[in-house]
Amino acid sequence: MKTRFALRLGAVAAALATTLPAWAQSESAANYPSRPIRIIVPYTPGAINDVLARRIAQQLSEALKQSVVVENKPGGGTVIGTEYVARAEPDGYTLLQTAASHSINPSLVPKLPYDSIKSFSFITLVGTSPYVMTATPSLPANTLPELIALAKSQPGKISYASTGNGGSAHLMGELLKDMAQIDLMHIPYKGLAQGLNDVASGQVQLTFSTYTGAMAYLQPGRVKAIAVTGKERMSVLPNVPTIAETLPGYDASGWWGYVAPAGTPKPIVDKLNRELNKIVQSADFKEHFKSQGVEMLGTTPDEFRTHVEREMETWRKLIKKANITMG
Repeated sequence: MKTRFALRLGAVAAALATTLPAWAQSESAANYPSRPIRIIVPYTPGAINDVLARRIAQQLSEALKQSVVVENKPGGGTVIGTEYVARAEPDGYTLLQTAASHSINPSLVPKLPYDSIKSFSFITLVGTSPYVMTATPSLPANTLPELIALAKSQPGKISYASTGNGGSAHLMGELLKDMAQIDLMHIPYKGLAQGLNDVASGQVQLTFSTYTGAMAYLQPGRVKAIAVTGKERMSVLPNVPTIAETLPGYDASGWWGYVAPAGTPKPIVDKLNRELNKIVQSADFKEHFKSQGVEMLGTTPDEFRTHVEREMETWRKLIKKANITMG
């Protein structure tokens, strides 16, 4: 009798041990947030990544009635800030505003100290922004078909600038080379402005740059726009065709999304998803960033995860085929 009673008592204790964490999680989610939230941005202050995070933080703070603070943790091609969040407590108080590098680094960084999928709870893809492919005004090609024809007649003679090996602009150029079957010379720079200056002066023929970076040179006519890298034309550049109009299937844009450490309770993820999506889908927010070439979205966690997985596969194949390294 005593043995049977002890077994029953042990079973009850085991059941409580497994159900208590779930109860505690749902309880904490109901009261969440009860203290300040940190948004980690793995970039230096000032760029569009930082501007977007700070505007979101302000409105998220108002919605949740709790302080939301942005912390910049740049370095290692976003690895330092991303690893910091991957190792944080999965309680919803440390979030990462991640970007396209999240899907590139797994194929580019040796011994990446986290898994871009398994180490995180996906919340929402908040926005995307195609790059603008610009050319020096003297280049005898004004459209992508003309550029492809010119490149095929001069293999390896036309050069394009990027902001560094393995960066978004580099991969966009290599994807163009692969899909168009042309040979372009890649010239990496340490910054966007230097590359655009050399395109404007004719030392380099092409580059891929953010919309805001390109406009500083497009408006005074220092460079010309050939195409945009997204699957649809940009509302702020309606007369500039997409690369996909010439090369169907080409789609490479900058993007931003929110993740939390893996294991963050689903009720907290769902609450963050709802509030973040309300913010980025509001008319004022969308209009503000539209002028900077950003299309605000707001997706489900599963849609965001699928987006990252799809991009990881695209860049994995390209990086292997083109033998791209960070060095």
